[in-house]
Amino acid sequence: RGHGFSQSARLFAFLVVAFMFRHLQPEPSRTWHGQSDLMEFSEPEIFNYSTLLLSEKRDALYVGAREAIFELSKKNVTVKNNKVQWTVAESPMVMCMQKGKSKERDCLNYIRVLQVVDDERLYVCGTHAFQPQCDYLNLADFSLDRRPEDGRGKCSFDPSQSFTTVMVDGELYSGTAYNFLGSEPIISRYSPSQSLLRTEYSTSWLNEPSFVFADVISEGGNQVDGEDDKIYYFFTEVSVEYEFFGKLLIPRVARVCKGDLGGQRTLQKKWTSFLKAKLVCSMPELNFVFNVVHDVFILKGADWRDTVIYGVFTSQGNVGLSAVCAYNMTAVEEVFSKGKYMQKATVEQSHTKWVRYNGITPSPRPGACINNLMRRHNMSSSLNLPDKTLQFVKDHPLLEDPVLPIGNGPRLITKDVNYTQIVVERVRALDGNIYDVIFTGTDKGIMHKSVAYEGEVHIVEEIQLLKNSESIKNLLLSSETRSLYAGSDSGVVQSPTAFCGRYLSCYDCILARDPYCAWDPQAAACVNIFDAPSQRKLIQSLNGDADKCPSDLGPSLKDYRRVTVKPGSSAELPCLGHSNLAQVMWKSNGSALTEASRFHLIGENGLLIYSVAPEDQGHYECWSVEWALAAGKNFSRLLAGYVLTLELPPRAPQQAGHVATTLSGEETSSTRAAEGNGKTDRALLTSALAPPSFTATVQFTSPPQTDSSLTPPPSSTVKFQPKQQLPPSSNAPRPDSRDPAAEYLQHNNSTALLFLFLLFFLLFLAALAYNCYMQYLPAPCLRLRAALLGSHKSTHQPEYRACEAGLMESSATDKINMTEQPTQNGSQTTQNVRALRDTGYETEPECGNGQIPSGPSGDDSPSQEKPFDVDCESQPIQFADSTFLRDGPVY
Repeated sequence: RGHGFSQSARLFAFLVVAFMFRHLQPEPSRTWHGQSDLMEFSEPEIFNYSTLLLSEKRDALYVGAREAIFELSKKNVTVKNNKVQWTVAESPMVMCMQKGKSKERDCLNYIRVLQVVDDERLYVCGTHAFQPQCDYLNLADFSLDRRPEDGRGKCSFDPSQSFTTVMVDGELYSGTAYNFLGSEPIISRYSPSQSLLRTEYSTSWLNEPSFVFADVISEGGNQVDGEDDKIYYFFTEVSVEYEFFGKLLIPRVARVCKGDLGGQRTLQKKWTSFLKAKLVCSMPELNFVFNVVHDVFILKGADWRDTVIYGVFTSQGNVGLSAVCAYNMTAVEEVFSKGKYMQKATVEQSHTKWVRYNGITPSPRPGACINNLMRRHNMSSSLNLPDKTLQFVKDHPLLEDPVLPIGNGPRLITKDVNYTQIVVERVRALDGNIYDVIFTGTDKGIMHKSVAYEGEVHIVEEIQLLKNSESIKNLLLSSETRSLYAGSDSGVVQSPTAFCGRYLSCYDCILARDPYCAWDPQAAACVNIFDAPSQRKLIQSLNGDADKCPSDLGPSLKDYRRVTVKPGSSAELPCLGHSNLAQVMWKSNGSALTEASRFHLIGENGLLIYSVAPEDQGHYECWSVEWALAAGKNFSRLLAGYVLTLELPPRAPQQAGHVATTLSGEETSSTRAAEGNGKTDRALLTSALAPPSFTATVQFTSPPQTDSSLTPPPSSTVKFQPKQQLPPSSNAPRPDSRDPAAEYLQHNNSTALLFLFLLFFLLFLAALAYNCYMQYLPAPCLRLRAALLGSHKSTHQPEYRACEAGLMESSATDKINMTEQPTQNGSQTTQNVRALRDTGYETEPECGNGQIPSGPSGDDSPSQEKPFDVDCESQPIQFADSTFLRDGPVY
């Protein structure tokens, strides 16, 4: 049965799922990071507050931590009512350390079991230095009986090992490991009046399970068939029915009957009703499976048929996806009462796997609870069951039919989130319908609240419960106090189930789609529907139709915040959107801004304008646009408004005897424009920043608009006319009275351009000189190079032409002289000169067969030596490479 995934197949599945949910992944509508609504409890030097028990009768929350048990107030966990210590004696701690465990971490007593026995006692168990013990806690004086019992099979040895327990009618049902190494998993029942009942020690029954949850489902007293109550266990184990090169994990649900007493001869002190089936949480269209279950919550109804099972799953490959699947109890019961069995089958190469059992099933049905039909056949308990039925159960504990989720797929899938805990509550909204509100805790201390609405799940909000971003190890829900309790390694946190007061507007309150919250028009606030007076008329819409809200125009134009900045500086306009699903849109003078807009940076917290110029002045508006999928509408509202103006720099003082009438007029008009339309500011500032040789004249074809207008004038023309030179006695502005910022910018730009030009020119000259020096350029450059370097060789034209050609005329009597003898009148020498390059090889044909005849070397003056000229007649040489190898280089 080829259900295995290779590594490449898992990678492909991850890529497909990641691509699919890149845009479809639900995102929390709101995110809350504040701790003002949360209450925390912890004590120094005490850790691991992972075991929680809620007592509605006593209004108490019992917390099991490391070597301590607390009784906290259910309404306020910061109030500690009682505390009891349960430490480990010296002898058990020494034995624990001798077994290789850590004294500071492992060899302590971690309280793992807190169960109600009756109104006066709790049954508590701890790891007790890898020797689990249990005891009774008296609630009257909050003290232990100090008569410990053996905790094997009731509590785990390892504090980090997963396990589960549930107390039913004074009997403790557990799923844990029975030995020190954790290699013998069992599902057991401990009863004060009966012996321990447990599962068979066989991999076909339990194969390396990781238990997460257990609970009882009561059949009720009015059942026609008279069936017994059932206890369901949820865990993940290594698959036994499929063949793989590695271990494949499978989520399971197992069931035992409360009245099971074991068999008479077969399965003595073993479960006769143990059966298990596969839980399916997958996306069939992609063949992607979530095969690790982390937590389960059973949402019970008035009748067991109305019960819904919720579970949180991840994939074995840890691809960063989490899923929430829901199952009807009727579907679970259908599999256990009518499903096909599986059996071991021997196939090729002696490998074993499980296949469907197609034989005749014994009667009564193996694994069924005692009912009225069995009682009529004198089988009033499991002790009366025939051995054939019991042997079949022993050999066939696995059912082939899987338990499929509601809708044949997950209700919720999230990316980059690992869910660890889940609780669910049913809430009746103002429309009269009942909605399932899902609370899921993550391994980062975050809680998601979601609501199931018409087949889809909407994540209402995201709350940071734990400051240290650690894993939430336990999550409880109190319907009376409408509070959530989260346990972790560092402490306990109490949180309300709704944060209605944080929604400041009707739009936020409605678009959150929280069934707990509604808008109160009279109080102009978002309130909890369970706390609001019954006579109030509240507004609530679970599909997010914000049109039901009263009209909200947002801030008026007169309430816009005025921002004044200097030319060339930056302006920051903050705007915080409250919804993660909304998009923020900025408008400038009625036109939408984009990322491509000039010098604008649109961020999560607002708008940043770089180097503000006159054309950036005007009105800026921040709009929130949110799409309500269920309502099929877009809702937008104004969040913030700004009026951006430029601060004109101060004028230089006038000289004595001169009256700056023009400047005063300009200042007056600028001030008047700053108080009115921002566009007049732009024109005046443009005039102020104009060069001294020009005068800017701005003419509008229509009168300036008021502040209520967000659009620019229909048309405008800017004409520049040459400025006439005025005499010194004129009232025109003096050159020294120009805007200092404009003078600085103009001067600075000219200096920068000149500097860049000189830099590039110098780089060009340097490149030209380098190429000329390396002889990469033609003959004119070589002549220039020789002239600059002052070579001893003659710089006359014929010699350089011979150098370019590489050879001069060949002759048997030609000689390469070490000196050159120019004529008295400056004429060229009559000797033929050949320039040799020191390449290490002599391949010139002038030397014949390589033998150089001897002869006079000419003038031996050191000042006239030519190291690269060789006299072939006077000095015989061999090949240069052989000479080099024998005697070294020869020059």
